[in-house]
Formats: sequence, C-alpha cells, structure tokens
Amino acid sequence: MKYRELRILKAKGYFGVEDLRDLLKITQGSARVLCTRYTKNGLFVRLKKDLYLLQEKWETFAREDFFKTANLLQVPSYISFMTALSFYEVTTQVQRGYFESASLKRSLRTSISGNEFTYYKLKKDHYFDFLKKDGFFIAAKEKALADSLYLYSFGKYKFDLNSIDLDKFDRIKLKTILKRFPQKTRAITRSLCKI
Repeated sequence: MKYRELRILKAKGYFGVEDLRDLLKITQGSARVLCTRYTKNGLFVRLKKDLYLLQEKWETFAREDFFKTANLLQVPSYISFMTALSFYEVTTQVQRGYFESASLKRSLRTSISGNEFTYYKLKKDHYFDFLKKDGFFIAAKEKALADSLYLYSFGKYKFDLNSIDLDKFDRIKLKTILKRFPQKTRAITRSLCKI
C-alpha cells in the first residue's frame, strides 16, 4: 500500500473492508486478507468486526476520540459512570485508558491496544438523560452518578463515593432522575449522598 493511500485512510478515520476494497480497487476477499495482515503487523487497529483504524491515528487520540470510539463499539451506548464523572470534573479519580458506558444490548468488556472499554447493560426504563456533545453521547452528570449508584446498589459496580464532590450536582435534578430507579437505589442514595 502506498503512503498516499494511507493518508486517505487516515483522513477518513474509521474504515471497513469495503472502504479498503474501493480505495485499492481489489476484491472483497483481498481487502479482508489485507485488513487481517495489516492488523497483525500493527499498521491497523481492529476495533470490532469490519471496523478498523490506522495505528498511527489511534496513537494520537484525545479522550473525546476514545469516547466516540466507545459509542461505535456498541450501539446504542453512551459514556457514563466514573468516566463521565471524571469528564465533568466532579471526582478526584482520573481514569486513563479505561472507558465506561451504559448500553441497552449487553454488558461487555473489550480491550483494544491497551485501552479497556466496559459496557454495563441498563434496562430500557433506565436508559435516558444523555446528550450528544462534540460528536459523542454522554450522560448528564447527575445521570452518570445515578447510573453508578444504581449498579452499586445491586453490588454490580464499585466506586469511591468519597472521591465525588456532591456539591457540584443539582440535587433536585438527581432526585428527579432517581424516581425512575428502584427503591433500593433511592434508599442507598439517600443514605450515602444525604439527599
């Protein structure tokens, strides 16, 4: 592959086998073999089935690029939990190379080039109050806390509540969000957060 063609892929960002096939004017089978070979050689990063990225582009990713990737790895999903709380600067915990999301499909953990992407399945009734910001979906900060407390209340999530600055939350909004969660979650929230 020529450098000019690599530059086209780099500018494109994410690409699939068909994109490589069309770019190089080769068969689908040959494009698939090239993707496998270039992934093994460290030129491409395989994100999931038929979704690749140039390794050199991956190495320059900012936090927001990883958030966009997290949204693509499992659709639908949104950034939440400690990842979102860190983004909003309401916690002293800073996660590096670890991205947590809420998902409707399934709980999943996947590792890509030293970065961990974790998805926690939420019921459809609890999948709300997120927004699109700079090209990625992320929970509102009160919803990220509610998501964390919800899983924590059922023993499915661990986090250090002492690292959270509760004064930076709209308590009325948090109470409103929690009305849609089970009594167990609301009780633990009242106990831990004094609301």
